[in-house]
Amino acid sequence: MLARHPAGALKNVAALKAARTTALNGARGLQGVRFASSSSSSSSAFESFASSRAALASATALTVGSIAWYAHLYGTLPFIGEVHANSPAEEGLHPPQYPWSHSGLLDTFDHASIRRGYQVYREVCAACHSLDRIAWRNLVGVSHTVDEVKAMAEEIEYQDGPNDEGEMFMRPGKLSDYMPPPYPNEEAARAGNGGALPPDLSLIVKARHGAADYIFALLTGYRDPPAGFEIRDGMNYNPYFPGNAISMARVLFDGLVEYEDGTPATTSQMAKDVVTFLNWAAEPEHDERKKSGLKVVILFSALTLISVYIKRFKWSVIKSRKLVYNPPVEKH
Repeated sequence: MLARHPAGALKNVAALKAARTTALNGARGLQGVRFASSSSSSSSAFESFASSRAALASATALTVGSIAWYAHLYGTLPFIGEVHANSPAEEGLHPPQYPWSHSGLLDTFDHASIRRGYQVYREVCAACHSLDRIAWRNLVGVSHTVDEVKAMAEEIEYQDGPNDEGEMFMRPGKLSDYMPPPYPNEEAARAGNGGALPPDLSLIVKARHGAADYIFALLTGYRDPPAGFEIRDGMNYNPYFPGNAISMARVLFDGLVEYEDGTPATTSQMAKDVVTFLNWAAEPEHDERKKSGLKVVILFSALTLISVYIKRFKWSVIKSRKLVYNPPVEKH
């Protein structure tokens, strides 16, 4: 015969079964909540970063940098129209790009070329063009020795004073004096050049589009005007000058100067040397700036590597830890 159980025992068994089912469903629900919370936290972190100021600044910097790099490579932007006051013919022929010895990231000036360029400037260019921002002392250690620069400065007399009697007097030049201008004032300069004002050459390389390439092309670009091109009296044809007509005549010819080191004084050699000298005059800090930049790159590279190592060392414990959730187990 089958044993007969009381009704209360059957009710207890049904209640126990229902409790176990509820506990299992609750554990599964907790695991689902855990995974959902982790995924929601990661998505919220990404959304917060995307909407943060850092992300906006990074995107702006990337966009501006890309546009600037494209403009540096190609000169113009394809989606922005440009307005020019002059036509391309009036702006002059674009100069070619020459392989200057100081144009590299770690390259310095050719100081022998600077010395020869100063000789060309002194014997040819100084008759019309000034160099107001360069003092005699700037040449010391760059192209000449102290005694050589002192001797050159003493060849020129400068007005000084007043003396004890209140009168101005003339004295030999010193290292602290600036190179003398060829004309006392602007009016005298225009009168001596047919109304044209010779520009100061201290910053001429920076002041012209194309920089050293333009100056070299201008000095070596004189030629006869093409057929049909009318040019006024007193003007000279040069395709690299805006308008193609320049009042300055050709000044560099083969053998015009005699270099001390025996370098052949061809037109291109003299143009290259004087442009190197003028480039140095516009950027006397060029070599020191590149040296300082190299030191800064080395120093900050080392600091960056140290910072990355320390960061990984400090955060390795936190990033490699494992978090485990053990749901509570009902004890019977």
